Amino acid sequence: MDTTKAAPTAGPDGRRNGALRRAARELALVAALFLAYKIGRVAAAGRAPTAVLNGERVWRWERLLHLPGETTLQQPLLAHELLVRLANEYYAYVHFPATILCLVWLYVRHPAHYRWARRLLATLTAAALVLHFLFPLAPPRLTGGTGMVDTASRFGPTVYGAPEADTVSNQYAAMPSLHVGWALVVALVLVRATASRLRWLWLAHPLATLLVVVATGNHYWLDCLVAAALLGVLLAVLPRPGSGRRPVAAAVPDGMTRTGRHVPPLRGRRGRPGASLPDRTRPAGRWQRAARR
Repeated sequence: MDTTKAAPTAGPDGRRNGALRRAARELALVAALFLAYKIGRVAAAGRAPTAVLNGERVWRWERLLHLPGETTLQQPLLAHELLVRLANEYYAYVHFPATILCLVWLYVRHPAHYRWARRLLATLTAAALVLHFLFPLAPPRLTGGTGMVDTASRFGPTVYGAPEADTVSNQYAAMPSLHVGWALVVALVLVRATASRLRWLWLAHPLATLLVVVATGNHYWLDCLVAAALLGVLLAVLPRPGSGRRPVAAAVPDGMTRTGRHVPPLRGRRGRPGASLPDRTRPAGRWQRAARR
């Protein structure tokens, strides 16, 4: 009498509850990371004089490096109010929603790439918070001598209030540009996760973000370069999906593939299944052992 019992299998309700618990756990983790990001930015506030001084330094460093002036990108834009408003709206309304939509889609369709994107975003944000503490930086729109206009305050919409009264965000944390860093993460992960020939068009998102953050006076070119350099280091250090050791294949019943399709058994010369294949399960006879010697 067979006394063994089959392992209980989770029904639809159990699988659904498990999926909901995993989704809630991921949402809580992302919310905790976002809260830590906000707390870190606010904690670094109150260093406006140092941030403005560093802004003047960065402006001079860019000229020494022969980087193009940010005003060469902003001045032609100021002549077209509609384009300025579109740039301000892209800066205000695309950054967080695009990142969240990317994470949700990856979580549902590509879990391995979702974990990779989450790890990249969390590590990049942590490194950026360290730089915010070590090198507070006023954006060009708040740094005297740059000639940059605060396009959001002049044309709208704006997501920031007066810097001295802003208790939600730290406007003196321009180094590095997390707008550009997060946009690069989103684009690179989507390029790797998708197989379409048009997948490289995802790179238009970080390119548009780069032009927007500079043209609106929120970041220097150097901020964006530092963000890209940090991400390059993380890409070289953190493992990518499929780069680790592959899991051992699970046992598959005879005559079945892992997709459930039936595969006819191999037949030997006499038409019997496996007749031409050596039987590894039976002990070798004397004549077989003699032949092996």
